[in-house]
Amino acid sequence: MASWNSIQLEITYRVLGWMGFACWSVGGYPQVILNFRRKSVVGLSFDFVLLSLTKQSSYLIYNASLYFSSAVQKQYWEKYGYGQMIPVAVNDVAFSAHAVLLTAFVLLQIAIYERGTQKVSKIAIGIVVAVWSGAAVCVFVALPTHSWLWLINIFNSIQVCMTVVKYTPQAFLNFVRKSTDGYSLGSYLLDFSGGVTNYAQMTVLAIDQDSWVNFYGNMGKVLLSLISIFFDLVFMCQRFLLYPSKKAPISPPPPQIISKDKESLEPLLQSSSDHPLKHTV
Repeated sequence: MASWNSIQLEITYRVLGWMGFACWSVGGYPQVILNFRRKSVVGLSFDFVLLSLTKQSSYLIYNASLYFSSAVQKQYWEKYGYGQMIPVAVNDVAFSAHAVLLTAFVLLQIAIYERGTQKVSKIAIGIVVAVWSGAAVCVFVALPTHSWLWLINIFNSIQVCMTVVKYTPQAFLNFVRKSTDGYSLGSYLLDFSGGVTNYAQMTVLAIDQDSWVNFYGNMGKVLLSLISIFFDLVFMCQRFLLYPSKKAPISPPPPQIISKDKESLEPLLQSSSDHPLKHTV
């Protein structure tokens, strides 16, 4: 098992990891708070949330298996070399576990708050059913040969694909509505920060080990960071450039106030006309 060559880089790696955990974990709460304050989930794509739950669950299976299972770790070292470090940190496990719980809570909000005419599409339901059915088949394929590394890489691939798929409905919904109202700004700003810090964390590990094996050894995390950054930039463009929030215009005074003021002035005008000014010679 490999060890760190630089204490400074090890500290930087851990700090970046927990910064990414904080950004990605806290990033889910602005949407929860927004839903609670509005007592509505209108503007939030239900497909996005459902697909997110599938994605986060797959990522949790991958992270927890590679971090805790000695059998999976042995197969990883046999494939990539015993001099390589396991490319999953404890912050990765903590993030994915937290994300599953938080996403499930958002689904609960969707069930109890005002939804308008929105609903989960049949396409999203079909994708989720197909993904988990395929995953179940892969489990039975891996059982006879104990191909655990291959199996968790399948789940890692699932989370990458679902990352692309889950963002698309929200971007499309913003396009159709020509608005980002209902989708929290804080969510994708923090998501963007999390993507940057997690990519930086992988880079620090590669620099310390003088090897890029960890990049393709955990390509799922690398692609997750890059895809998140890309879509968050799309959401920022939609928010600030394409569909900026419009300020409510200042409304004129109510008509009844104006008419009342006119009525109060009429006696004065009438009295001045009844008593014309006398000119002295």
